[in-house]
Amino acid sequence: MARDTQSIVKMSRREGYALHPKAHKALVKRSTLPGQAAGGRFRKKSSQYSLQLREKQKVKRLYGLLERQFSNLMKEAGRSKGQSGQVLLQKLEQRADNVVYRAGLAPSRRAARQLVTHGHFMLNGRRFDIPSVQLTSGDVLSLRKKSHNSDYFKRIDETSPAAEGLVSWVKVDRKKFEITVTAAPPREEAEPDINEQLIVEYYSR
Repeated sequence: MARDTQSIVKMSRREGYALHPKAHKALVKRSTLPGQAAGGRFRKKSSQYSLQLREKQKVKRLYGLLERQFSNLMKEAGRSKGQSGQVLLQKLEQRADNVVYRAGLAPSRRAARQLVTHGHFMLNGRRFDIPSVQLTSGDVLSLRKKSHNSDYFKRIDETSPAAEGLVSWVKVDRKKFEITVTAAPPREEAEPDINEQLIVEYYSR
């Protein structure tokens, strides 16, 4: 399965935004662009096109999608009812890997993606391994019985602390390792500091 293997810290520095929990400290320590020496010149004032491109890249990398995946999702959002930008964010939030991350069963989206692709979860009682699956209200992710004995899930409270209350549209039973999607993700509970209108403008060129 294709995936982006670039350093998440370097990508975070390029976007000026922490794309992964471990990138926060790195950005505080060194906020210059990759390849730029510490103490180098500040970022130049960006054109409108550059702002649109960087916002698209930021969100694409934040959710761990490749260019074609992201472009196709934007096309789907454009064909849907409602504002395209908000629909795009909703679709990103409804990805199975993101739901596992939002439920607090993985410390990052990359880790959540790995858990899904390794087949640790069942969707509505059936095993699946596709992180891009779109979940809707009523869908239930549950951990396979075999996976309950894995070291990762035995130490889940150490590796991924409980995230109850992080989002209102996901219900989590950490004892059973069960996640229930209870509603569509509201815009205000998507990642902060995202300007989806810039992404819409980028693809409208």
